[in-house]
Amino acid sequence: MSDISFASATDLADRIQKRDISSVELLQHFLERVDRHNPDLNAIVVDMREAALEDAAAADRELAQGRSRGPLHGVPMTVKESYNVAGTPTTRGRLEWRTNIPDQDAVSIAKLRQAGAIIFGKTNVPLDLADFQSYNDVYGTTNNPYDLRRGPGGSSGGSAAALAAGLTGIETGSDIGGSIRNPAHYCGVFGHKPTHNLLDMRGHAPPGDIRADSDLSVIGPLARSAQDLATATRAMAGPDEIMARGYRLDLPQWRDRRLSDLRVGVWKNEVSAPVSQEVEARVEQVAQALRDEGAQVDDGAKPDFTSEHCYEVYRSLLHATMASRMNDADYESLKRHVDTLSPDDTSESAEVQRAQTSSFKAWRSANEKRHHLRWAWHEYFERYDIMLAPVTATAAFEHDHRPLWDRTTLVDNQPRPYFEQVFWSGLTGVAFLPSTVIPTGLNESGLPIGIQIVGAAYDDLITIGIASDLERLGFAFTPPPAYV
Repeated sequence: MSDISFASATDLADRIQKRDISSVELLQHFLERVDRHNPDLNAIVVDMREAALEDAAAADRELAQGRSRGPLHGVPMTVKESYNVAGTPTTRGRLEWRTNIPDQDAVSIAKLRQAGAIIFGKTNVPLDLADFQSYNDVYGTTNNPYDLRRGPGGSSGGSAAALAAGLTGIETGSDIGGSIRNPAHYCGVFGHKPTHNLLDMRGHAPPGDIRADSDLSVIGPLARSAQDLATATRAMAGPDEIMARGYRLDLPQWRDRRLSDLRVGVWKNEVSAPVSQEVEARVEQVAQALRDEGAQVDDGAKPDFTSEHCYEVYRSLLHATMASRMNDADYESLKRHVDTLSPDDTSESAEVQRAQTSSFKAWRSANEKRHHLRWAWHEYFERYDIMLAPVTATAAFEHDHRPLWDRTTLVDNQPRPYFEQVFWSGLTGVAFLPSTVIPTGLNESGLPIGIQIVGAAYDDLITIGIASDLERLGFAFTPPPAYV
C-alpha cells in the first residue's frame, strides 16, 4: 500500500467514501509506518493512537450508516505540537511546559475534527517556534527524510517531515517568519501561509493565553497536494464568534479561470538577501511554465518600495513580537543588557536586541510603515494577479545547533547571516498576504526546492488554485526514495 502512504488527503477521503479502505485500516497503515520510520526521523513526538483508533472506528460506523462528517471524513492526520489538543501536552519545546495539558482543543483542531479528520499525533517544533530547525530539550531533533543529516525546517519542521515521509495524511502548522513555507520548501510538500486572521488562532497559544493573535503570526495547512490545502483552509477559515455577528467569509475563487489569463510578477533574487543559483533557477522554471501556458510574465514587476525598507520594517515588527513571548525574567534581563549596548554597536545581534525591547511608540511607527507597504502591495495587485518568489536562500542545510549568532548560511559557498533567511517570508508576511508553496522537484543532491506564489489579501483560494494547476503540469510532490 505504498501508494496510500503518499496519496493526497483528498484521494484518501475518496477511498474511504468508496469503501476501498476503512478509516481504521488507513490509520493502522500510517501507525505501522510511524513505528518503522519515525525513530530515525523523530517527526511525530506525541502519540494519540488509542484515542485515534476509537475515533476512526466511530467514523467507519457513521459511514456505514450513511453519514459523513465532511471532506476529511476518516482521514488520519497529525498536527503541530504548538496546537492545543485536549489531553496532550503543548510545550512549544519548553521543558517547564511539559505539564501544560489543555482540556480543550484549539478552535482550528475542533474544525478539522468537524470536517472528519482523525488526529493521531503531534509533530516536533523548535524552542518557542523560533528557528529554521526543529529541535528542543523536550523532544530532541527532527531530521529531514531526504537526508537525515539535515533539518526539515522550522518551526513546522515535524509537520513537513511527517508528510514527506508518508507518516500522515495531512498536517497543519503556523507561520510568522516562514514557519510553514520554509519546511514545505525543505521537505518538498505544499504549504499555505494564509491571509492574516483568516484562520482563528484561539488555542494556538502559550499557557494561559486565550488566543495567540500576535502580530504577523498565522496558522495554516501543509499537504502533499494543492487541493488538500484548499480543503483544510476552507475547513479552518472563518470569523470567530465575536466577528461573526457582522462578518461573513466570502473568498474569491479560482474555479474556471485559466493560467493563460494570469498577469505574473517575478522577484527571483535580491542583492541584499541573495538566494542560490539553483533556487533562482526554480523560480524561473515556474515562470517559464506559466509563459508556456500563455500567461503574461514580467520579470521586473515589483511593488513601489525598496527591499531594504521592507526588511527593516518587517524585522522591527517580528523581533518585537517574538520578544513578547519571553517570560518576564528573561525579558527584563534583555532590557538591562540593551541598556549597556554602545550607540556605536550596529551589529546584527545588537539591532535585533534593540528591536526586541522597542517602545510602543517605536512599534507604532513601524506599524504605520507596514500599512504603507500594504497599500503598495494593494496597488501592485491591481496590475498583477500573483508574484513568484523564492521561499528561502538554499535547499535544506545540515543540522547546526551552535549558538544562534555563531551560525551562518552558505549561499553558493558564500557565508550569509543566518537570520537573513527570513527576508523572503517577511517580504510578503509583513503585509499580511497569502502565500502558497509548491514543490519544483529535487536538486542534484536529491533535496527538494520549493517556490512561493503570493497573492493579494484574501486571494488564498486563488494562489492555491494556481498551485493546483501547476501541480498538474508537473510541479508535484516527489516522495523521498528511502521511504517509498
